[in-house]
Amino acid sequence: MVEKEEMLKKQSSQIIDIFNKKVRIYYNQKDFFLLLGDSFKLLKNFKEKSVDMIFADPPYFLSGNGISCSGGKMVSVKKAIWDEKIDVVTKHKFNKKWIAECKRILKDSGTIWISGTMHNIYSIGQALEENGFKIINNITWKKLNPPPNISCRAFTHSTETVLWAKKDLRKAKYKFNYDVMKKINNGKQMKDVWETSLVKPSEKKYGKHPTQKTLKLLEYIILASTDENDLILDPFNGSGTTGIAARKLKRKYIGIDKEQDYLNLTIRRYENEKKF
Repeated sequence: MVEKEEMLKKQSSQIIDIFNKKVRIYYNQKDFFLLLGDSFKLLKNFKEKSVDMIFADPPYFLSGNGISCSGGKMVSVKKAIWDEKIDVVTKHKFNKKWIAECKRILKDSGTIWISGTMHNIYSIGQALEENGFKIINNITWKKLNPPPNISCRAFTHSTETVLWAKKDLRKAKYKFNYDVMKKINNGKQMKDVWETSLVKPSEKKYGKHPTQKTLKLLEYIILASTDENDLILDPFNGSGTTGIAARKLKRKYIGIDKEQDYLNLTIRRYENEKKF
């Protein structure tokens, strides 16, 4: 028991080294760290160029009074207060602000991945370029079993976009594990369209999040752009899929969320995962 406590203290001190000042860690287990609070405030406590890779699934700002389809039933698209619709100018200011902070703490050799839909991805693309990033790829995540468009006034929404970007620096070399991705793709060069089913029921058995991503998608992202023991940050932790994939693939992880319930959901997923 004493040895385990000493090991955890050592791991915690290694992570604390990347902070400018003391930060309260909500959960600490084997290079897996969760922080409770506002990302804008907590990101300011990270030292410059301290993170190897960032994945972010920020608010889409699409919740309103409309309806959608889930499991064959009509449901409200109102997900949560943090996803409420806002005006275009406010939305873009929000995206520019958190992306600027991410750029500061990302290593020059690091990359950032950002997921979104048509509701926010165009603002994100512009915010990346305005903050000195260069977009490497526009990944299209094709959902094999999307819910139908019950209004019958538009095509079924069956894709999401993931932008992959690096700092726009001449001498900075970013990681791309080309051979790993080629091997995953049966020896063929991987394209920028990734097909997966929606989140499996087994990935939601410890709780649900309205915009949860599939584990396979995050595994692709992490394998493509990081090595073992690299540090991955998710400033919008949500259900913790980024962290679960990171630990499965032997990477270090820091997740931030201002909703305590989502961090507790992440902890349940982590502690019940058998593959670490």
